Amino acid sequence: MSATKIEPDAFPPATEADWRALVEKADRSVDSLATDAEDGFSYGPIYGRRHQASPLARLRAGSWSIMARVDDIDPARAGSQAVADLEGGANGLALALAGAPCAHGFGLPPEAIAGALAGVRLDIAALRIEPHPRSREALETIIAFAAEGGHDPAALSVDFSLDDTGSFAFSGRFPGSESEHRLRLGRETKALRARGLSGRTAEADGRVYSDAGATAGQELGAVLATALYDLRALEAAGLSIAEATGAIGFTLAVDQTQFEQTAKLRALRLLWARLLEASGESQPQPARIHAETAWRMLSQSDPHTNMLRATIAVFAAATGGADSIAVLPHTAPLGLADKVARRLARNIQVILQEEAGLGAVSDPAAGSGGIEALTDLTAEAGWNEFRKIESEGGIVASLAGGALQNRIFDAASARQRALAEKRTVIIGATIYPLQTERPHAVLATATPSESDWQGEQLCAPLRPRRLDEEAEVAA
Repeated sequence: MSATKIEPDAFPPATEADWRALVEKADRSVDSLATDAEDGFSYGPIYGRRHQASPLARLRAGSWSIMARVDDIDPARAGSQAVADLEGGANGLALALAGAPCAHGFGLPPEAIAGALAGVRLDIAALRIEPHPRSREALETIIAFAAEGGHDPAALSVDFSLDDTGSFAFSGRFPGSESEHRLRLGRETKALRARGLSGRTAEADGRVYSDAGATAGQELGAVLATALYDLRALEAAGLSIAEATGAIGFTLAVDQTQFEQTAKLRALRLLWARLLEASGESQPQPARIHAETAWRMLSQSDPHTNMLRATIAVFAAATGGADSIAVLPHTAPLGLADKVARRLARNIQVILQEEAGLGAVSDPAAGSGGIEALTDLTAEAGWNEFRKIESEGGIVASLAGGALQNRIFDAASARQRALAEKRTVIIGATIYPLQTERPHAVLATATPSESDWQGEQLCAPLRPRRLDEEAEVAA
């Protein structure tokens, strides 16, 4: 069968007036099609193309890094899964240690790191140690293990975080003196740089805020305030702004609200550049952004629908310019994922990268009137939240006083009301639920883990909650 030739004028351009006429023909107004974002602004259905827009800068061109989580409580099983993930298409590993906020009740025992990495080619696999009070100890374990294998520690790609702000928000406790922690961040970063290690040493992690119910603007404001806290600590230790910038990374949770999440990642790039310019950096280095599919969007009911949400989230993160992405397995709300669920989580990224080619364009949203407008609105919401936090004395003071938690609580409560009033729906949970749930295999069920954080109770912890749990509260 021969292909049908499509003439250039087969689809004449449609003007805004044409779109408005079609809407009015359906007895609707264009304004009625606007979407109300959780941060208090609305964005409409029609935007013209931004012809002068430029793609947002990234650290490096090309596809994002596919990161596989290592969070199994069994070191041998964790090591076997890590090798399988790398052989199956992952570029790196994200180590979630037991007690880490992102481990959700599981996690690799810190003393078992070397055993879990025994079969991993450390010279080619990128590693990140998820924020945890013992991450510095974990880094030294990896360095020693690499040296035993004949690898130059300076050639390793390992990101971790000396900043315990996220742990403080999660647990309500600071591991020791906050002032000493600030000094240690700068001191140890300088010491690691002197040893030739170039990975990130501070991570502004938005997941703890997203998990607790934060809006996009609140999450952005929190990570920006955390990054400024880190920047000040590193500068005080004698690092230049450029050197300090290279030591700071960002992590964002990405859910199934595709356009809003794409805009959120792009907004973070704008906000970080603006903050660095205000700090006197004439050529600011682009933000390094790691994205993880949001715990908050997962449902225990009909968990196969979580794969659909994860696919949309990865699409949003990729088109938003994430430098690396990790996917929570679809059975994560039920317990520790088995190898099948982990393979499916990994393959979501592999398919979107290798078959859909999402990494072929560095900023596919550049010039899109709707996404550009949504990016600007989200950035404004994030900047406003950042200014509130700074007016409260910065991220640590805001958390210690409970101001940020109260605003996030209000946002979560508003989301619960939307669920109760059916203005928000969850496929498989509040709409189209299964009459009989299918059995799903997991390796273990979650139990609350005891953290090894020591310190004074300073703030009310931010409790992680999924959307299906919010639906139960609303009901």
